Amino acid sequence: MKTILVPTDFSAPANNAARYALHLAKSMKTGIRLCSAISVPAEAPMAPQIAWPLEDYTSIKSFVTEQLELSVEKLERKLDEQAEGLPPAYQPAIGYSSEVGSVTEVIRNTMDEQKMSLVVMGMSGAGGLSRFFLGSNSRDLVEKASFPVLLIPGDFTYQPIKKIAFATDLSKGDIEVIHSLAGMARYFNAEILVSHITDEKYENHTEQREIDDFLTEVSDKVNYPQIYYRHVKSIDVDRGLTWLYEHSQIDMLAMVHRPHQFLSKLIQGSHTQRLAKHITIPLLVFPPDCCAVI
Repeated sequence: MKTILVPTDFSAPANNAARYALHLAKSMKTGIRLCSAISVPAEAPMAPQIAWPLEDYTSIKSFVTEQLELSVEKLERKLDEQAEGLPPAYQPAIGYSSEVGSVTEVIRNTMDEQKMSLVVMGMSGAGGLSRFFLGSNSRDLVEKASFPVLLIPGDFTYQPIKKIAFATDLSKGDIEVIHSLAGMARYFNAEILVSHITDEKYENHTEQREIDDFLTEVSDKVNYPQIYYRHVKSIDVDRGLTWLYEHSQIDMLAMVHRPHQFLSKLIQGSHTQRLAKHITIPLLVFPPDCCAVI
């Protein structure tokens, strides 16, 4: 497992995501890196051509660095508190960096340069979803990411990961995603609940063969024993996800973001309010055909 990247704007949701990432890093025996984007003063098409006084950049850079160092100190104190009175155990290394650019640019550049494979990012707003997905930076990141992004609700407290639900439409690319997800689940000995949600038009005999073929391929290609399947029949996908969350005791929900499909509509805002009520757990978003090993 490579270092986990945690973007931060030093807000309460970002700090909470960093604490969650710290727990992940301890279990997965990796480090974490906090990163912050320094934006130019003008958010306009001509911003790259606008002269930025050196003293302004220096003062902003100094402030951001100071805040990053304080954040690292808080996380290190948290590690010391957790280790007190216990036998010696793995302690994640915590680093930080900042860069000029948009949030998406900085995250993508850092992920590429440092060869990282997972971003852990905070969500804001009641229920963790509305303001986050409607924000242009967050929407832009999920749209353009070539790596998994784990979104943590602002008020969520870490709990051991025992079961991860993966919502699939039975696309062939999802098998590689399940393989990647299994790499993460293995650190926690967690179950993976592969869930296929269909509407009332679902035909048992017509689609059962497709399901059987998909699950056979998962069994052949993913070497992880704790993978189970559940079919959820519902009026629509968001109600099906609500039922899955409320009845399956899951600790994390994983989905693939594909253009023109459910999560794309969610990010654009069309299903946000109904789904927001049940996204009170971490949401792991994969790009299509993801083959990164988490």
